[in-house]
Amino acid sequence: MKIGINSGAASGPETTIDGLIERAQSMEKLGFDCFWMAHMFGLDAMTALALVGQQTSTIKLGTAVVPSYPRHPLVMAQQAATTNAASKGRFTLGIGLSHKPIIEGMFGLDYSKPARHMDEYLQILAPALNKEKVDFSGERYKARGQIAVTESASVPLVVAALGDAMLKLAGTYADGTITWMTGPKTLEQHIIPKLRLAAEAADRPLPRIVAGIPTAIVSDKDSATARINKGMKMYGQLDSYRAMLDREGADGPADIAFVGDEAELRRKIQRLRDIGVSDLNCAILGVGDHDTTAQFLASEL
Repeated sequence: MKIGINSGAASGPETTIDGLIERAQSMEKLGFDCFWMAHMFGLDAMTALALVGQQTSTIKLGTAVVPSYPRHPLVMAQQAATTNAASKGRFTLGIGLSHKPIIEGMFGLDYSKPARHMDEYLQILAPALNKEKVDFSGERYKARGQIAVTESASVPLVVAALGDAMLKLAGTYADGTITWMTGPKTLEQHIIPKLRLAAEAADRPLPRIVAGIPTAIVSDKDSATARINKGMKMYGQLDSYRAMLDREGADGPADIAFVGDEAELRRKIQRLRDIGVSDLNCAILGVGDHDTTAQFLASEL
């Protein structure tokens, strides 16, 4: 199992281009496989990772994740290919639906029929990322053309998929899934088997499973747990994440976080390896020391 680091801080040095590049360079020196970036309300993730790609050489880069609704799939493919070119072929595009309060409340777009939206979106995006010609006319999207960024080969694609319909789409059209707020029991019993079944039915290779997990080495677990549940409360209130927490039997985000001493985190990481997770995407939390947690995770590579 590969281990990567997620950057999606809402405050601090990683909210600046220079700070983000510095963090990516330090994670590269520690030997991490991938530097993932959440697309929030600050820096545009693909633009930022294109710049990171120019200042790093070995660490892979990926978005975790870019919302699909605001960008036409051919525009998404063009920007992804450009980011891939800037990073010399080290980029993975992670996309997702986002959430109704953001898509409708912030962008003023229609969030009805999200699975139908993603079905059409992927029928355009997936071939476009492989530099194939696209000629598609659907209920929501029309596209005709070809994205041909000279310095970019095919761009790997992972889709945030939690429900049955999205898992089927991810397995059918994409290279795998990327999850958040999803614990090991839910990954083992729900995400992995359904995604693999869909990929097999579509005659696709074994899909990639990228598990995003809040992570921290701490000495006072009770205090850290309380802080996590308070700071990440909103995740437990979003329908898609709440459904995954309920499947896991988790009251809140802290229950699926990897928080504790080194022995506890080592056991939890091993369980992900055992159930077939291909990539661990660690979002290091501020409840512990970032460098201590990063160095421990590097020792698990």
